[in-house]
Amino acid sequence: MKTLLAASLLLSLTLPAGAAGEREWLSYRKLVETVKADKFYALPPGERDKVILYARLKPVNKAIAAPDAKLVLVDGASRTPLPLDAAGRMRLVPNQQWLADDAKIWTSLPAGEKISISFDIGAVLPEASQWNYASVMGAIPQSNAGIGKVAGMLSMFVPTMTSIIFKFDKPAQMVIKAKDGERRYASDAKHRVRLKLDKDLLKENPLVTLSEQPFEAEIDAD
Repeated sequence: MKTLLAASLLLSLTLPAGAAGEREWLSYRKLVETVKADKFYALPPGERDKVILYARLKPVNKAIAAPDAKLVLVDGASRTPLPLDAAGRMRLVPNQQWLADDAKIWTSLPAGEKISISFDIGAVLPEASQWNYASVMGAIPQSNAGIGKVAGMLSMFVPTMTSIIFKFDKPAQMVIKAKDGERRYASDAKHRVRLKLDKDLLKENPLVTLSEQPFEAEIDAD
C-alpha cells in the first residue's frame, strides 16, 4: 500500500496563452515547496543520504492514468519533460536554476482537471546483491527523524515508518545472516518482500544477501 506522507493539495489548471494542447499548471517553486523538497535537501547529507524523496502527482480523475498527465518544465525557450511513473511519482531534487528563473510546469491535462500533490519516500539501494543491514534499513529511522524536522508540527499527522518493501521483477529470496541464525524471506505473488525494522539487527548490522537486485525499495508505515 502506498503511503502518502503529506496532505494532498488540489490545484486547478490555469488557462495559458501558449502551445495548443498544453496549459500552464504551476510554478516549479510551488511544487518544490509543497513537497518540502527544499527543506529536505537543507538537512545535512548524513541525515538524508539513505532516503529518496519523490513528488507524487496524481490526477483526481480516476479515468486518467498518472503517466498520461504529460508535464513539461518550461524555462524560457527550454523545455524539459517531467515523466511520471505508474504511481505518478518522480524523483525531486531541487534545480536551483529553475528556481532562480521561476520556471513553470505545463500539462497536457484539460482545463478543470485537478492533480493531487503529495510525497513518497524510498530507501537508497546499493548496486550489489550483498550489503549490511543498516546501510539500507537505516533509512527507516533516518526518514522518521527527517520527517519530524521537515514537516514540523504537521509531522504528528504522518504515520511512523516501520518497514521497507523490496520490489523485484521476478521471484526473489532474501537471507539475513544474523548471529542467532539465518533469516530467510521469499517474495510474494507480486514479487515483493516486506522487511520490518528490527532494532537489534540494526545494531548488529549483519550481512544481507539477495538472489535478485530489487528495482525499488519503498519505505512504508505498515
